Amino acid sequence: MATCPSGHDSASDDFCDVCGVLIGAAPELASGGVPPAEPCPQCGVTRAGQFCESCGYDFAAAPVPPVPPVPADVTQWAVVVTADRAYFDTVQAAGGPDAGSIAFPAYYPQRQFPLSGTEVRIGRRSVSSGITPEIDLSVPPADPGVSRLHAVLLRSPDGTWAVVDPGSANGTLVNGSEIPEGQVVPVRPGDLIHVGAWTAISVVTEP
Repeated sequence: MATCPSGHDSASDDFCDVCGVLIGAAPELASGGVPPAEPCPQCGVTRAGQFCESCGYDFAAAPVPPVPPVPADVTQWAVVVTADRAYFDTVQAAGGPDAGSIAFPAYYPQRQFPLSGTEVRIGRRSVSSGITPEIDLSVPPADPGVSRLHAVLLRSPDGTWAVVDPGSANGTLVNGSEIPEGQVVPVRPGDLIHVGAWTAISVVTEP
């Protein structure tokens, strides 16, 4: 009668007829005398030999690679549009032919626009020109310093966004610095875009 590495007396001298361990073979079993107490990957029952006593899983077989999780980017980018008094004051201090005729709005409701698709235009709606920007800044109180097509937000293949000024009359600033006309500038959540005489556009994300 043979004795398996787990200490069982077996009438068979190849596989233990109690626990199924290959007698005298598996080095990791023969060296320790007791198989490691690991759960069966198929049913969860604690291992007692080469084969699971519950479902018959062969622990000596090549392990089945885990199924990688399906990537899911559910983060939604958006922008929040407000009126910025500090920015307006800097525009006024810089002067200009129309600076004296522009007044800061007494009330400017905060508005939020989700970013979707591949591009989102910023500007003022113009029926005659056929311009209908997704972020329409012609809603009262309208910022007179905003061009009909002032800037465009572009979605990158990795899901991030960038902004480009196609040639507005008064320029576009990102975090206080004016961006060159026609140059695509990446933006991140927390960045601040300024256009016109007082308009501030904050880049945000939503879960």
